[in-house]
Parts: sequence; structure tokens; C-alpha cells
Amino acid sequence: MSANPDLLHPVGKAALAAAEPRIAVIVPCYNEGLTIARLIQDFRAVLPQAEVYVFDNNSTDNTAEAARAAGAIVRRVAMQGKGSVVRRMFADVEADAYVMIDGDGTYDASVAPQLVRKLLQESLDMVVGSRVSTEQAAYRFGHRAGNAMLTGFLSTIFGRTFTDILSGYRVFSRRYVKSFAAHSSGFEIETELTVHALELRMPVAEVETVYGARPEGSVSKLSTYRDGFRILLTILRLFKSERPLAFYSIAFAFFALASVWLAVPLVLTFLETGLVPRLPTAVLCTALMLFGVILLACGIILDAVTKSRIEQKRFSYLAVPMFGSPGRHV
Repeated sequence: MSANPDLLHPVGKAALAAAEPRIAVIVPCYNEGLTIARLIQDFRAVLPQAEVYVFDNNSTDNTAEAARAAGAIVRRVAMQGKGSVVRRMFADVEADAYVMIDGDGTYDASVAPQLVRKLLQESLDMVVGSRVSTEQAAYRFGHRAGNAMLTGFLSTIFGRTFTDILSGYRVFSRRYVKSFAAHSSGFEIETELTVHALELRMPVAEVETVYGARPEGSVSKLSTYRDGFRILLTILRLFKSERPLAFYSIAFAFFALASVWLAVPLVLTFLETGLVPRLPTAVLCTALMLFGVILLACGIILDAVTKSRIEQKRFSYLAVPMFGSPGRHV
């Protein structure tokens, strides 16, 4: 196997003369028998040095057989859901650069060398292939609008983000893959992949890629409303776990304002008459304010815990040598 100099990390060519990036193309699949063979052929043509892995998620068609016949290494994942497949892929496959792509044949394989080259040459941890398409059938309006809404929401919570957080075409470093916990089970995994990079402030990039329509007979497994709702819940869950002080401060502000709003008439009456005629309302105001203070205290405590957890994740991330570093074992 000969090294491709365009994909080598530019940190001392003499030191890297004997090193070659191990590239793995990892494909999560569920009933993609119509497209998987062509996808494998395309990637073997543009990345001949890469190993192609197909992780079959209980397909009921000929996905596994077609992938094996096309030359891919096929493995079965019994636990249903794309998130479960990604967790298994990241655990089982060893490489320096991981090209993850959906098996539906909608992404452009020819851009893969550019994505890998960018990852290795610029020492990045994730490169996202952001989808660009003029075909209505390829990228439906509902999916575009939902993606834009969720991307904006994620940007509001976590700051700088990507233009396409739901893209299924990404390239990862070994550091990224081996430090990613993968809690999600379904299509919300793309949101978690994005947040992991933002949380650890990893060097990342985006490259526009052409997005095409599925071939006739191939059906999308993504439900616009159901999976969109699950992704939105995932963002809220990640907001609570990754930004607890902000999350609980919002809750504190809500209950504190409600308490004050209810208490204003009582205070005015007391100043005028010296009496508190609506005792139940006064008790409610006190309870709301106490509950808000408890939530704020929880946010302060969990914020300290979260910072400690992020530090540990950062140490785990740094424990994996990047490609081309002196500590990497070739």
C-alpha cells in the first residue's frame, strides 16, 4: 500500500516518511440494498487506500450481502438506531481518519479526498460536508427549514456552530472518535456529534458538498416531525447537561418573576392597611421564590460538576495522539 503524499500531515516530511494515514470509511446502514454497492465502489475508487466498513442495523433486504460482494467489511449491529450504530463503529474501527457517510447514495464520494486532506493537513478533529442541493426531491423544504431552525437554536445555546448540523457526511480524527461517548440512539446523533466538538472547542471546519436525490425505490428513514422533535429534545437535554447554570438560571428567573408578580398586590395592600388578606397567595409567592432559589443553587453546583467533567473529557481527548505527532505509534 503506497502513501498518498497529499493526505500526509505537513509536520516534518522526514519524520512522516514511514507513516501513512489509516483511513476508514464507515457506513451505517439500514435497508440500503439499492445503493450500498455503488457507494462502496465510488469510495474504493476515490480512496483506494481506505478500508470500507458497513455496519448493518438489522436490514431486512440484501444490504449486507450487496456490501460484502462489493468488497466491504460487514458487521451487524443488533441494537436499533443510528446512534447505536455510530457508538459501535467508533468503538470497533481503528484508523487515523474516519469518513462517516450515510448509505443512501445521496452524498458525493468524489469530495472525500478533499475532506480527509483538510482534516490531516490542518490538524482538525472534524470536517462536516454541508449539503448544497437545488433538487427539491433531494433536500425537501421541511427538512431544510427544520435544519435551519435547529442550527439556529444550537448556535444560540452553544455559540459558534455549523450551517448544517444534521449532515450525515463527516470526517473525524482518531482523537475525536475515541473521546466521543455517544449517548443518543437515533438520528439525533448528528446533534450530539456537533455539540461534542463545540464543548471541547475542537478545531473543526465545513466544506460544501453536493447533495442528490435518492434513487427510485429507496425510502428515507428520517421522519421530519418525529425525528425533528427528538433532535429538539436532545438539544434541550444537552443544554441542561452542558450549560446547567444558564439552564437553571432561566428557570430561577421564571419562578422568581412569577413570585414577584403575585406578591406586588399583597405588598401594596399591606402597606396601605397593615393586613395580609390573601394568606394562601402569600404562601404561594414564598414557595415559588424558594423553589427558584433551589433551582439556582442546583445550577451553581452542577456548573462546577460539569466543568470538572469537561476537563476529564479534555484529558481523554488529549491522551490520543494526533496523526503525525511524535507520540503516535505507527
